[in-house]
Amino acid sequence: MMVSKTPTTRRASGARLAAALGLACVLAACGRSDEAEAPAAAETPGAVTAQASQQAAARQQAADDAIAGLSVDELRAAASAAYQESRLYAPAGENAMEYYLALREKQAGDAAASSALIDLLPMSVIATEQSRDRGDYAEARRLLGLIERADSAHPALERLRTSIANAETQAAAKVEQQKLTAEQETQRAQQLERERAQQQQQQQTAAAAQLAQQQAADQTARDEADRQTAAREEAARQQAARQETAREEAPTPAPAAPAATAAPAQLRPLSTPAPRYPADALRAGTRGEVMVEFTIDVDGSVSNARVVRADPPRTFDREALAAVRRWRFEPVPAPVTTRRTIGFSPTAN
Repeated sequence: MMVSKTPTTRRASGARLAAALGLACVLAACGRSDEAEAPAAAETPGAVTAQASQQAAARQQAADDAIAGLSVDELRAAASAAYQESRLYAPAGENAMEYYLALREKQAGDAAASSALIDLLPMSVIATEQSRDRGDYAEARRLLGLIERADSAHPALERLRTSIANAETQAAAKVEQQKLTAEQETQRAQQLERERAQQQQQQQTAAAAQLAQQQAADQTARDEADRQTAAREEAARQQAARQETAREEAPTPAPAAPAATAAPAQLRPLSTPAPRYPADALRAGTRGEVMVEFTIDVDGSVSNARVVRADPPRTFDREALAAVRRWRFEPVPAPVTTRRTIGFSPTAN
């Protein structure tokens, strides 16, 4: 459900969102500065990797704190924007998965957040495996943490956790064996970052396109169902109209009345004032007709007026009945029931 906001509310929400994200960016910048100094201070490549993991965890915590400060409406808007821009699970602190997790934590049972997380989980598992395979263990653990927050009983959790730990152990042994220098490790990390950004962007764009295609197919199916329902209703309406017309055109049995009863053809009107044209219908240029059945009493007055058929329904009924009740005819030997069709056309008024 979309929440309507005034311009003032939207500006306030946007300011809070910008401030929160700004704080995360500042903390992330500090983390990058620390990373630049880390190779010089560390004695071994393993120490550089451990320090990078700590800094990544600190940046993730800063991003989580910034997101936690957003309101439900701000989280929903940020999640929707990230989803539309294919930021499904990356970059850290600015992706749909983290926003939906925070939204679900703030508003338990949110159906939209739960549904979105279910859609995002399979892609997050694949991204975790790919980060692990290219040796980007900090990113793999970040994604693993998102999966665990989304579904603590996910069947892939234990497998991913074990495989990441094994891969880190093997990588550490390989790094120790090859005696990588701090400069080589930094270059490798930069290359990993570039590969990660490129791969994740491609994956998220493809995933977003697939989701959009599925949504379009679902909408097409709903439209077709609505069209078929409307066609059935129109066919039923036309059938009812044909049946009504057939009843109106069927000959009316002669009433068991005295021979002196006047036939409709012998009725002579004295006063038949035209009905008033409804103002709304006149402004809209609506035209139509109303068939009214009524009884002419022996003194020529009208009684028992009722609408038999109206097109369009309930637009001209009241004015047609009001006009018929004012009609007067020449006296008749016995009451006569008849029908008249009154037309309404804006060009005649």
